[in-house]
Order: sequence, then structure tokens, then C-alpha cells
Amino acid sequence: MSAYVIVNIAEVRDAGAYARYRQQVSNGVRNAGGRYLVRGGESSVLEGDWRPHRVVVVEFPSSHDARAWWSSEDYASLKQLRQISTRTEMVLVEGVAMEDVP
Repeated sequence: MSAYVIVNIAEVRDAGAYARYRQQVSNGVRNAGGRYLVRGGESSVLEGDWRPHRVVVVEFPSSHDARAWWSSEDYASLKQLRQISTRTEMVLVEGVAMEDVP
């Protein structure tokens, strides 16, 4: 069952370092079976107090694949670069099987 990593880059502290992260992260995401569904497009708040800055949604084949990517040795240095250069909020959400959707 697909799983989704949903990210809000709430604050960019170092634009140059974050630009390097963005240039390098895509290959590892693809190699782990992920694909971008949303990558920083315009967003509008419909309800509530959430004020996202830059939203990214990545689909993975499973939550296992998403966790494996996030905790991988290959991603470790990029994760550190992102964590130093931004303030990030990130969640992993499991999808639903299409046959379960009415």
C-alpha cells in the first residue's frame, strides 16, 4: 500500500545550502521508489491555522520504503544539510487501497 511523506519547509535558514539539498535529493528519492506529487507549488489555506511555507508530498510504494529512504545511509548527509538549512515539519502517512475507496 502506498505511503506518503508530507513535508512543510516552514523556514529556510540558509538559502544556498537548501538549494544544494534540493538539487541533490531527487535522485535518492527516485532510487528508493519515491515520486514527487507536490513540490513547492502554490498553496491556499482552506481551514484552520496551518500556514505552510513550502509543501512537498512524495509517494512511496510502502511505508517501509519511505522509512528505508529516510533512514538510509545515502540520505543521511542530505538530511543533515536540510535540517541545518531549514526548519522542517515532516510526517509519514499510509494511503488506502483503491478497492477500499467508495
